[in-house]
Amino acid sequence: MKVVEASIDEIFIIQSLSDRIWPPTFADILSEEQIGYMMDMMYSTTSLEQQIQELGHRYLLAKDGDEYLGYVSYELNYKESEITKIHKIYVLPSIQGKGIGRLFLDTVGDIAKANHNRKLSLNVNRFNKAVDFYKHIGFEIIGKEDIDIGNGFLMEDYILNKKL
Repeated sequence: MKVVEASIDEIFIIQSLSDRIWPPTFADILSEEQIGYMMDMMYSTTSLEQQIQELGHRYLLAKDGDEYLGYVSYELNYKESEITKIHKIYVLPSIQGKGIGRLFLDTVGDIAKANHNRKLSLNVNRFNKAVDFYKHIGFEIIGKEDIDIGNGFLMEDYILNKKL
């Protein structure tokens, strides 16, 4: 297995993975309407192009042979600080718990350190079972926030940080 950087030409791979990951991951947490709304908001071609070309988000893909297993997106020097913000990290449900999430976080952590960033930061839905995974690998809950994303929907997140 290897981790490779995704180019703008590989947006379709991120979209294909999100179609397979998002509905089962959030089925017990969010309504079908909110899942559809958020997927369109975050994974439309226009949105992904903007994230990569204008907002400075970088995407990495986990690949085993010809099969893609998940993705992570991050931003170095978040808000002009020494923090690397992980915007998204998702792995196919069928292979969660096999070390890919940790591989993504270790890879992003190494990139962050090489760029003189001192912390990783991410948000996670307060009801997502991944909260325990993040705490287990050294992230600390430093706060919570409710983010109005429009259309009457709210993201109810914990904010987690990990020192590098």
